[in-house]
Amino acid sequence: MSTTTPLSLPEVQSRLDELLEVEFSFRDTAAPAKAIAALPAPQQAQLINWIERIASTHVELGYQVACKGAEAQALIEPDNFEAWLFHSMDRYDAEGLRPALLIIEQYREFAEQQQARLRGALLQEHEGVLSHFLQGLSGRPLKLAVAETIYTDTETLFLPPLLSLLPTPEQNFHHYKVTCALLWAQIRFGSFRPLLPLTSAEPALLQLYHAMEMLRLEARLQRALPGLYRALEQIRQTLHEPELPAEWRQFLAPLSATETEAEDVLHLARQQLGRLTPYPPASHPVTLALDAVQGCMITRIEKERARFKVALNTLLDELPRNDPAEQHGERQFSKRPQQDPTAAEGLQVEILLDDMPVPLPDSVQALRRSILLDLGDIPDDYLQPAGPGEYDPALLHDQTRDAEDVWRGSYHEEGAYLYDEWDFQRRHYRKQWCAVREREITPRYDDFSERTLEKYHGLIKQLRKTFEAMRHENRLLKRQPEGDDVDIDALVEALSDAHLGFEMTDRLLTKMQRNERNIAVIFMVDMSGSTKGWINDAERESLLLLCEALESLGDRYAIYGFSGMTRKRCELFHIKHFEEPYSELIRARISGIEPQDYTRMGFAIRHLTRVLQTTEAKTRLLITLSDGKPDDYDSYRGQYGIEDTRRALIEARRGGIHPYCITIDEAARDYLPHLYGPAAYSVVDDVRSLPLKVSDIYRRLTR
Repeated sequence: MSTTTPLSLPEVQSRLDELLEVEFSFRDTAAPAKAIAALPAPQQAQLINWIERIASTHVELGYQVACKGAEAQALIEPDNFEAWLFHSMDRYDAEGLRPALLIIEQYREFAEQQQARLRGALLQEHEGVLSHFLQGLSGRPLKLAVAETIYTDTETLFLPPLLSLLPTPEQNFHHYKVTCALLWAQIRFGSFRPLLPLTSAEPALLQLYHAMEMLRLEARLQRALPGLYRALEQIRQTLHEPELPAEWRQFLAPLSATETEAEDVLHLARQQLGRLTPYPPASHPVTLALDAVQGCMITRIEKERARFKVALNTLLDELPRNDPAEQHGERQFSKRPQQDPTAAEGLQVEILLDDMPVPLPDSVQALRRSILLDLGDIPDDYLQPAGPGEYDPALLHDQTRDAEDVWRGSYHEEGAYLYDEWDFQRRHYRKQWCAVREREITPRYDDFSERTLEKYHGLIKQLRKTFEAMRHENRLLKRQPEGDDVDIDALVEALSDAHLGFEMTDRLLTKMQRNERNIAVIFMVDMSGSTKGWINDAERESLLLLCEALESLGDRYAIYGFSGMTRKRCELFHIKHFEEPYSELIRARISGIEPQDYTRMGFAIRHLTRVLQTTEAKTRLLITLSDGKPDDYDSYRGQYGIEDTRRALIEARRGGIHPYCITIDEAARDYLPHLYGPAAYSVVDDVRSLPLKVSDIYRRLTR
């Protein structure tokens, strides 16, 4: 479509009728066509382009954009216009059609927020920094999430997507930090401990308690994080927040005292109920969400009690007795206030075994801190190791839930990694679209490895010799100031320089240097249902031969299988982690590789890219063994799956990963150049030769 000559009204209406499937839906495009036809050519082209992209997601969404788009373009800046439409599509992915339509309908409100966005801070832009800030604070790890009100459920901090009360983005970012610190302080200093039995208490008491408690927390914040408290004071001055009411000032000293706890504040609130009027401070509109807190805390307390008792059982088995002469008799855990003067305030309980301090592993230390945050103490019954019948796997793990529960409650956060997926039609990512889990392969202890090693006995010996030679290869360094031989090329150039009157260089020698390999590679193995039979056997044999050869080379390597069935069940099967030694267990896992579901590839590439990016290496490879193109039984098949996989590979390359594909698909030459590029794949024509080819390809890739 030309951006210099606008379409006429009949042309616009014809185009809308086509995009919005008017023949089948009977939508009236006359009014939106009239508004769009009146636009200048560039705006007209842009809007019709967006209608096409959004209608590919849902025709009704596209129709509403056609109806509202012309007026929205006039109100919203171009960059924010795209953000408005992307926001609608993201809401459609996460919550469905009706919430997405609401975003489209509220374009005026979106336009009004433009100025606020210009001076405000967006949570999405600062989430990484704020997460790192929270990691540096004591207590349990905390997540961030978007909500209209500011509160915490003791595991997640809920913040608005935009803060714009202050004049500049930098000031509003500091407002986010202060708000995070106050929510953290609620958890860290026990604000919720006295409230759990009070969920049915009268709202007036809770409101007064909350106002008093925030004063106590501000005092704690002033002692723990004085720099952040100064930021809070500056926010108050900028907002011209009124001074503390006169009737409240008499309580400031007792609420700020070091020894004052949340229980004391609740007692004071009961005394002053009806006498004091709570006041809402503009600088931190933190709210209480007791229903969310109670649901989260009760579930966590039950789980952590079981985990702590099981952990004590493990410690009993691992720790030696203090007195070896006492071989019999019951050993007892106990506790005492921690004597370390540097210990964090409010977390001063030390665990003893037979009256001696116990060296707790990091995981148990974190569990102890979390229990103290909830209860303020380690109850005596927690110090009794788990007995027969007390070990309940359902409390310790969340493996009993069905995959369909992925998007219910917080299960998708607890049990899965969430990855975006590229939609080529809308030219935009579907946010947190794929739920990805790592699963264990059940080892199969059979004669597979013995049969394979016997079958390829001669080849394995040859591969080991070849790989061993690669390990000790030397590299000739030229133009060196010191070395073993003369660099003829450098000498000729130096003599030429001298003849012309220039100073001769002293880098005239060559030197042999041991080629130090610094390689990390992940083998990503297709476990889709189409690999059943010979292909599965060839993959397993190839992996076994690779492991045998790589052990002589010394490269770090990991192996994962992948398969999927829709976006809700994207699975990676752990066969070998980088840190695991090659052993009988790894051979048994390779033997246990079995065909699963479909070949959804994008999520696997994204997840394994993340794994490789956390691995220190000069060269990082992601090698895929596959029998066909990306596929799933939902919309992933066809061009959608190919384009998402291609986008995931582009992301991997940008992250410093070198992807390569080895396939036995005879039609692969039609699509692999588009996915991997012309020199980043190999097609093995005969599945039976796959074990012979894979090691040779790896050798050529890493020389």
